[in-house]
Amino acid sequence: MVFENACVEVPGRTILRDISLSLSERRIAIIGANGSGKSTFARLLNGLAKPSSGRVLIDGIDTAKAPRGVRALVGFLFQDPDDQIVMPLVEEDLRFSLKALKLDKDGEDAAIERILSRFGLKDLRQQPAHYLSGGEKQLLALANILLRAPRYLVLDEPTTLLDLRNRRRILDAMDGLEETVICVTHDLEIAAGFERVLLLDSGRVLADGAPADVIARYRSLAG
Repeated sequence: MVFENACVEVPGRTILRDISLSLSERRIAIIGANGSGKSTFARLLNGLAKPSSGRVLIDGIDTAKAPRGVRALVGFLFQDPDDQIVMPLVEEDLRFSLKALKLDKDGEDAAIERILSRFGLKDLRQQPAHYLSGGEKQLLALANILLRAPRYLVLDEPTTLLDLRNRRRILDAMDGLEETVICVTHDLEIAAGFERVLLLDSGRVLADGAPADVIARYRSLAG
């Protein structure tokens, strides 16, 4: 994942400016105040947002020129899982995510069984998806993404709407992921456990490095 002088501008405002860096670690956290550009940064990684100038490359693929190819590589978990749940029942929602893979019925059934078991959702397979708890919805959204076997996962504030119990469930699920994870978060405890942390401020990367150093810099900004 490479940013080459990437900028994002909207009328009257620059959201991100002159971002140039390479992301190669398996666990990277993005922190910063509201309005610092974190979510836009995350959306650049799978083509949900496009740079106004410069480039973002995922395994050499330009996100602006080939967004479909990029989204096959990069799964994106939204802060609110209701934005990603589209079918009435849990199993139907998972089966919908598998359509693009063109598996036969047996292949779909096996994939769904594996992912339900992995996230402890087997007892919920015939439950209405939108009636699940917040943590169960977030796990379902994550399961949907993983069914498509992305190489990278971008998580945008995955625990913000959750109580402590469901936050723990999501963190446990994150710990078990083999994929590269880039996580936007206000939760500094989460960020402290990652390999690398980026601090965004006013659309720029203000600090980039070891979690303890970058988090300390962020705390200093808050006075």
